[in-house]
Amino acid sequence: MRYFDLVLTPTSHGIHPIDAELAVLDGVTRDALMHIDAFGDGSGVLLYRLQGDRAVVLDAVGDHEALISYDVLDVDEENAFHLYCHVHPGEPAGTLMALCYKYALIIDTPIEFTARGGILVTVVGTHDMLREALKAIPEEIGVSIQQVGKYTPGTRDMLSMLTERQQEVFETAVDMGYYEIPREVNQGDLAEALECAPSTVDEHLRKAESTMLSALLRATDPEEA
Repeated sequence: MRYFDLVLTPTSHGIHPIDAELAVLDGVTRDALMHIDAFGDGSGVLLYRLQGDRAVVLDAVGDHEALISYDVLDVDEENAFHLYCHVHPGEPAGTLMALCYKYALIIDTPIEFTARGGILVTVVGTHDMLREALKAIPEEIGVSIQQVGKYTPGTRDMLSMLTERQQEVFETAVDMGYYEIPREVNQGDLAEALECAPSTVDEHLRKAESTMLSALLRATDPEEA
């Protein structure tokens, strides 16, 4: 099994009319698409993690013609919530999901959104099927392959094993170039950005690295299977 990390950029600025509506709302951020699926009647479900004013979101999509039903789920974070949408068929989501079914592909969620209106999605399948599916993507959807590799179940979401603070520190370190060669920042720089002590940064990074490396070794060790 292989995985392709793809950035898909629809010309419609969204993968579904509901998504396109959410994409342009002021003060609302689409953190991730936690789940997506399609049913036999053509309808589908979209489960978002959003940041912002839920009233603005519901005013925009609550009466949308593409929406069948919705629900809002709280999360333990200020201004963040999940939005469940049962939606009528819409493009390009319908075409993309049909390709996944045709070529027996798995969508590895969550799906992230890029700053330029694209979606960063990991698709899993055999190498030949992935290649054929890429050829069949409509021309109106921009496609950029970010990474290709061997897929090992359980290792693509290792960040979920970290505490929220460990994940914040680790992601900040990656974004600021702490793991580049040579390093672009030191722990003091990270501490300043995160408004904490360098010793705290060191502790969180050590724990995060230990957790993820241990999980990676367990996943790739055949004796652990």
